[in-house]
Amino acid sequence: MKFAGFLKQSLVDYPRKIAAVLFTRGCNLRCPYCHNGHLLVKPGRTDNHDLELPALLEFLKERVGFLDGVVITGGEPSLNHGLGDACRAIKDLGLLVKLDTNGTRYEALKTLIERQLLDYVALDLKAPLEYKDYLEVCGRLSREDFLNIRNSVHLLRESPIETEFRTTVVPLYHNVNDLVKMAFAVKGARLFTLQQFNPLNALEPELRNIKPYSARELQDMMEAIRPLVEKVRLLNV
Repeated sequence: MKFAGFLKQSLVDYPRKIAAVLFTRGCNLRCPYCHNGHLLVKPGRTDNHDLELPALLEFLKERVGFLDGVVITGGEPSLNHGLGDACRAIKDLGLLVKLDTNGTRYEALKTLIERQLLDYVALDLKAPLEYKDYLEVCGRLSREDFLNIRNSVHLLRESPIETEFRTTVVPLYHNVNDLVKMAFAVKGARLFTLQQFNPLNALEPELRNIKPYSARELQDMMEAIRPLVEKVRLLNV
């Protein structure tokens, strides 16, 4: 398995852990506000020199004892057939594995959890769990993928694995009522993260002029959903 990018150390991508971050290439959604547009190109369709897993494992091996774990993000990591083997190789080093996912590959996620290859999953919740709402925010979305997202949400709500639901809050697509609906869909979740929208590198140029919500407005949104989940937090991109 190849990776499109590598961050040697992060204190924010894996809550309460020091983690390296691996970025995969390719995504089946086209969210207009995506700030990782350079990762949407599938492997083999770019001139970039992607990173091979063995070389990354050598680096990680040297950092065991300092790093707690590894975050695999994207793009959408579950599109890669070698994801399970990569997770196993990382865990064999004694490191934790966190997966960031959009939830569209339910069977892949279920298999990884059943094989005990994941220690933490963060699922990007894009909109209230209605197909029309989700399609508007995702740019493109098949009904099969949407059903998989709903199934992934249910899977994570029932799983003992550490789980986080998170939403990038974009004024054009989200208001406080939307966030309450989303939090209600994952009621009782251990953690719901609101991520500040960064217009600078938005995939769609017209969004680059959209003013993000203010800190006060985001705080009000946090307070609105706080009764529905165990913990809510705010992250800046």
